[in-house]
Amino acid sequence: MERQILTILEQDARTPASKIAVMLGKSEQVIVNAIEEMQKRGIIRHYKTIVDWDKAGKERVFAFIDVRVTPRKGVGYDEIAREIYKYDAVHSVFLVSGDFDLRVVVEGKTMQEVAFFVAEKLSNLEGVLSTRTNFLLKKYKDGGDIFDDTGEDYRLAVAP
Repeated sequence: MERQILTILEQDARTPASKIAVMLGKSEQVIVNAIEEMQKRGIIRHYKTIVDWDKAGKERVFAFIDVRVTPRKGVGYDEIAREIYKYDAVHSVFLVSGDFDLRVVVEGKTMQEVAFFVAEKLSNLEGVLSTRTNFLLKKYKDGGDIFDDTGEDYRLAVAP
């Protein structure tokens, strides 16, 4: 039942417990209790609103920064990842496979602001060997949501 609730909330976090109860054939109180328990256990971390900031008129620049680092003895990549994610400009940090070790998503007001962050903050951290920055030019789909202005739904139907 927990996974079913999570799937529903992942699609729309505003789905009321009463509607989930009907969907799953359970009482509303059972659903409320399950959600509260998952929040206590950290399964449900928090709820977010997905905003199209371009339409809202707020200009933002995103960059994907691939970072090659030297893992630190005894802690590997974790310590340097923690140092990186403490910066306000950092949106996400991922350990990845391939030529680089970490993928850092950074947000800034301008390309120059992001470039300054990379040159003055990120690349100066102990253990950072090199970086490669790619700026986001256009967002088509993010977090499962389509950001296409055509109004058409291009998602493929799910087979039964």
